[in-house]
Amino acid sequence: MTSDDPIRQRLVLLTSCLADDTAATALGRALSGGDVASVLIDPAGREHAAFQDYAEPLVRLAQEAGAAALVVDDTQCAGRVRADGVHLTAGKIDALREAIEAHAPRMIIGASGFKTRHEALVAGEALPDYLFFGRLGQDNVPEPHPKTLAMAEWWADMVELPCIALGSNAIEAVEIVAETGAEFIALSSAIFDEPGREADRVAEVNAILEDRFQREKEKARMRETA
Repeated sequence: MTSDDPIRQRLVLLTSCLADDTAATALGRALSGGDVASVLIDPAGREHAAFQDYAEPLVRLAQEAGAAALVVDDTQCAGRVRADGVHLTAGKIDALREAIEAHAPRMIIGASGFKTRHEALVAGEALPDYLFFGRLGQDNVPEPHPKTLAMAEWWADMVELPCIALGSNAIEAVEIVAETGAEFIALSSAIFDEPGREADRVAEVNAILEDRFQREKEKARMRETA
């Protein structure tokens, strides 16, 4: 990170694994469990019209809970459902620049899909609101992807622009992802894989992040007084 001051990392929810008929109920339960910075609403293969029907109630739920609602890869849908922003997954610099020019600062613009450090730096020069490391839908295994961890740690250590790092399907791995220094940690399977426990899972994640924040604050205090 560019500052020695510790940050309180925050949770981002991904809807990638949520089915149409249960998405609103599951997301509502998750949002009741504690702090959520934003919700990325993923089409996950849905056609445009079906995705708009899917996204509209989820946007409303997120916003009512105080979380930013971002639509993935569909600026038209984002406008129609009054989302707070758009997330682009293709890793295309030109598309990112066009989205920023057309929609920022009225909408939050973030992006993922940049495979190398050079690509990520060029994307960062376009000044999106954040970069996302990891691939949506890649979190269905117990271990966070090594490349996600490496890219997030490198980015967080040297670039001011915030980043989101994708976790895994194991709550216990949140600590590993948090160690990268990424400002935000994105989860889907880890929160939604056990219907009915979404609020508990969100609370667990927040407890892990709060505990780490307090430890880092204490380390910073000890450095100052040494």
